[in-house]
This record gives sequence, C-alpha cells and structure tokens, in this order.
Amino acid sequence: MNASAPLKHHLEQLRLELQHELNQLHLPAHPQRLYEPIRYFLDLGGKRLRPVLSLLAAELFGAPRSLAMGPALAVELFHNFTLLHDDIMDEAPLRRGKPTVHEKYNRDVAILSGDALMVLAYEQLLKAPANAVPSLLAVMNKVALEVCEGQQYDMDFQSMDEVTTPEYMRMIKLKTSVLLGAALQMGAIVASASEADQARVYEFGVLTGLAFQVQDDLLDVFGDPAKFGKKPGGDILANKNTFLRVKAMEVADEAGVLALQSLYAAPNSEAKVQEITHFFRQWGIRELAEAEMKLLLEQAFEQLNALEGVDEHARQVLRAFAAYLIAREE
Repeated sequence: MNASAPLKHHLEQLRLELQHELNQLHLPAHPQRLYEPIRYFLDLGGKRLRPVLSLLAAELFGAPRSLAMGPALAVELFHNFTLLHDDIMDEAPLRRGKPTVHEKYNRDVAILSGDALMVLAYEQLLKAPANAVPSLLAVMNKVALEVCEGQQYDMDFQSMDEVTTPEYMRMIKLKTSVLLGAALQMGAIVASASEADQARVYEFGVLTGLAFQVQDDLLDVFGDPAKFGKKPGGDILANKNTFLRVKAMEVADEAGVLALQSLYAAPNSEAKVQEITHFFRQWGIRELAEAEMKLLLEQAFEQLNALEGVDEHARQVLRAFAAYLIAREE
C-alpha cells in the first residue's frame, strides 16, 4: 500500500483485529460441504476495506471500535456472499488466484454456501448494542437490496447497445459504493451519531466508492502490470461497460463511435486491447476519468469536513484512506 507509515500501521492494526475475529468465527463441522467452502472462501483473504470503515467510523464519533466489530464482520461476510455469487454468475474460474468455490466444489454447493454466508452476516449484527440493532438491520436490508439491483443493472448492460454515464454511475453506486457508505453508517450508528452525521458519513462513503470504481476501471487499462498484478485490458476483453467505454461513446464523433463499436465486436486479441487503449488516449478518456475521480473525491471531503465534534485523528485517517483508494496502483 502506498500510504503514509502511520496510516498504514493503523489500518494494518484494524485488519489484524478483524482477521482475528474472522478466525474465531464459529462454523460447524457438518454439513461439511456447506461450511468447508465458506472457510475456504474466507481464507482467500482480501483487503478488508469495508469492515475497516465501520471501525473507523466508530472511532470518528468517539466510540470504542469494539462496539462496531459485529457490524464490521457483518459487512465483510455480506461482501463475501456477494463475491461468491458474482463468481457463479460471471462463471469466473479464479478468485485471488485460487479456484472459485463453484469450480472447486460445484455450482449448487456454491449457491448454498453463499446463502449461509448471508445468514451469518445478519447474525453478526446481533453482537452490536441492543438499542442499535433495529437501525443496523434497516441499513443492512436497504444495502442488500441495492446491491442486488446494481448486479441486475450490470447484467442488463451486457445486452444493451448503449449505456449512458448516468446509468453507469447508478449501477456502480448500487453494486459497489452503497456498501462502503453503509459500512461507515453502521459504525456511526453504534457510536450514537446524529442522523444528520450518519447521512454525511454515508455520502462520504458512497462518493469515495464511486471514485474507487472509476479508478479501478482506469487501472484495468492504464495500470502498471507489475503493480496492478494482472495484464491490462481484462475489461476490454470481457467487453464490459466501464466508465472509459461509456464516456468514449459519449464524446466521440459518429465515425469514432462506429470505430469503437467495431473494435469491441472484434475477436479477442492483444491487438484489440492496444487499439481500444489507443482510442481512449486519442479521445482524452483517461483525463476525463481522472477529472471525474477528482470531483468525486472533493465532494466526498466536503461531507467529511462538514462533520462537527468528531475525533480529528480519525477524520484525517478517513481522509487519507479515501485519497489512497484513488491514488493506488494495485
């Protein structure tokens, strides 16, 4: 992680605490083919960004982060449930370099284990203070439905000839960003923050999540393979609608639109990736994406700065965390 030493140390400490709690998660031995795949999937690791946000939000509003551990684990388990089912729908063979659950076991096992992960996520919410549980459940229900909506929009886009920037931003907000916002809001709830401050920290998370996804789209095309960990152009070869593709279709002239459509319709090859990347450069798409990220981050910081009476160190950690997410190269 390319971040300051104090931030890196603090985030690593939070990750270790979360990992310890995940390791202590009680999963029965039987039925083996229900719980073993869950253990396998959780052991694949991950950055644990979303649950860290719940802990940071509790600190932000002056509460012990231990109060937010249950909701943080709920967020992480729910996120893993969505990844497990996304892998099935995408027919993905690998997750973090290892076989996906449906490849290692089978599709039916993966579906059922994913369902169990969802239940386990809700179970973790009950570890929060009793007076916070109703509000936490409301947030979890809302975000769970929104993530499903986002996934459906994403699948709908695969058969659509044209997707607009507002449509794309709505999709990534629902599929990705609302969970970051909800993670922060849950930490704020257990810390007894006001509804106004809950809304501000939620918006900070959503806006940061949008910037994060635009950066992800950029890295897929323009990232350094040595740092990003994979060859550029995976989204191009998958013919995915990304911020870059959608924006290019909007700013290019008629001849350019036809050329881009022809390129995406071509068989997959290294030349296809290179030609589409050249097209993005020709039309200034990278610069447009970077400008969008900057605007989203500025709006996110406006929400963070509007909070009053919060822990300043936690505010600065969240600010640095958001800045890292869109400056990362991995």
